Amino acid sequence: MTVDPVLLIGVLVLVVLVVWFVFGRKNKVPDDATQAAKPSASVTEQVRATEASEPASFFSALARSRSQLSTSLKTLFSGGFDEEIREDLEAILLSSDVGVDTTDWVLETLEARSKQDGITDADGLLRLLKEILASTLSAAEVRVDDSANKPHVVLMIGVNGVGKTTTIGKLAHRYQAANKTVLLAAGDTFRAAAVEQLKTWGDRNGVPVIAQETGADSASVLFDACESAKARGTDIVLADTAGRLQNKANLMNELEKIGRVLGKLGIGAPHEVLLVLDAGTGQNAISQAREFAKAIQPTGLVLTKLDGTAKGGIVFALSREFGLPIRYVGLGEKAEDLREFDATAFVDAIFSETAE
Repeated sequence: MTVDPVLLIGVLVLVVLVVWFVFGRKNKVPDDATQAAKPSASVTEQVRATEASEPASFFSALARSRSQLSTSLKTLFSGGFDEEIREDLEAILLSSDVGVDTTDWVLETLEARSKQDGITDADGLLRLLKEILASTLSAAEVRVDDSANKPHVVLMIGVNGVGKTTTIGKLAHRYQAANKTVLLAAGDTFRAAAVEQLKTWGDRNGVPVIAQETGADSASVLFDACESAKARGTDIVLADTAGRLQNKANLMNELEKIGRVLGKLGIGAPHEVLLVLDAGTGQNAISQAREFAKAIQPTGLVLTKLDGTAKGGIVFALSREFGLPIRYVGLGEKAEDLREFDATAFVDAIFSETAE
């Protein structure tokens, strides 16, 4: 019997359609179920907006430093405080960049006070260590009255790459949030890119920027900016300077000149000289502070990138050696993450296992 080819093809097509309908539909997820399984774009955007609006806490920002320091101390004192434990503690403190001098002082103080008070248990020794480290921060937490002078002139100094210009932008945002008028002064005439970067921050915050061409006299630029701020009745002047290396004599001499020229304004400027340091550079921050102090005495420190390092112990070393206020710390990327230093929150964040 001869089979009609057309009929055969039709039967085969019908079989394929039936198989697809029976088996293919079983594995197909309905469109509405697919949409329900993933959040809508608007919901995702709302979550991101909420996260972006919440500034970093000391606890979350210091996670790496806490892991380096506090976590290592959990079982250290279980056997009391003998010579072997002292050596282990020394290694932990040095690895956290507490520094040699401060570490020696902490160890000697801990040994003397634990004997004096008869403290031998792990909890007591850890509590005493926390108290001793906290005592090094006695000068670190200082508030400044920025309304005593108008304009209040803040001179920002530091080496390249520490986040100085970004800190200026964040400070401008912070002052504006406190209903202060702000003017930026592009005193880093050494690099063309520095002026443009500061102008970008000015545009972003809607604040004026006083600048001249690359190579102009930095002290002259800052003098003009302060004069302009006086004429405008501006509250705050944030003055950038060249991101000099501490071993560049010509740039350090220029810093001395800036201090002398601003002094001629007759308003007591600069009212603050903030040395910006990258917390991640560890002990190099100590040497930077020493060298800058030879050119112009800082009135306070700003520690950037504290959230990105396990070496938060540098805060104890800086405070004990220089006795300078730590005015601000950088705890994240957002403008709100530039925070006033809080010694209690810092120590609690370093030692606590859970957020307060």
